[in-house]
Amino acid sequence: MKTRHTIKSRREFLRAGAATFALSSLPFAARAASTAPEKMKIGVVGSGRVGGTLGGLWAKAGHTVMFSSLDIEHDKALAASIGANARAGTPREAAAFGDVLLISVPYHALPKVGKDLAGLIKGKVVIDTCNPIAERDGEIGVWARDKGAGLASAELLPGAHIVRAFNAVGYARMAEAAQRAPRAGMPMAGDDAKAIAVASSLVRDIGYEPVVIGPLAMGKHLVPRMPLAGERTPDEIRKIAATLN
Repeated sequence: MKTRHTIKSRREFLRAGAATFALSSLPFAARAASTAPEKMKIGVVGSGRVGGTLGGLWAKAGHTVMFSSLDIEHDKALAASIGANARAGTPREAAAFGDVLLISVPYHALPKVGKDLAGLIKGKVVIDTCNPIAERDGEIGVWARDKGAGLASAELLPGAHIVRAFNAVGYARMAEAAQRAPRAGMPMAGDDAKAIAVASSLVRDIGYEPVVIGPLAMGKHLVPRMPLAGERTPDEIRKIAATLN
């Protein structure tokens, strides 16, 4: 039996989904004007394998990317290897720079990221790739898995418009997505229709087809070793997502 809270969440998601669908039915120029500039400034917090790969792909697609991590020399070398659309800075500089932020750090680092960037992330679209893994992240990983990764990230990054994506696909597969046809789907979860529209545009820019599986609470399913892990077609993702709650 569905609880009143579940029904409310589903209704809220359906309203958000309707808004997103309405945007997706517009001509491309109108969609871009309705959501975000065609080319965006993206701040990457955590420029490891996933963050470095995605940031590099977005820079090659014409967006301007600032990489940041705990190792500024690594970030400078990464930006230099990518070219004119890439630069390096501190995490606070990247958070201030980006119209959109990609946060891609081990989950045990997320509480500190939230504290260090408090105020800078408020009101911004944040793409969250972080996965709680108990064996690596300890108590915070156990807590986040029990709460659900999407809701846990929202608590640790207050004020951000979070979209969970890129959580259960290997970084090597991301690097070559644009060369494959037909497109694989990219499952995503979020509560804010505008944030979903912006994130969906960025997902398409690197060769995936965005598939919104539900509100942020459904982000608990976007982790490794779950049914949605790995690459699947958009239809396969929708069929699997329909069995989850």
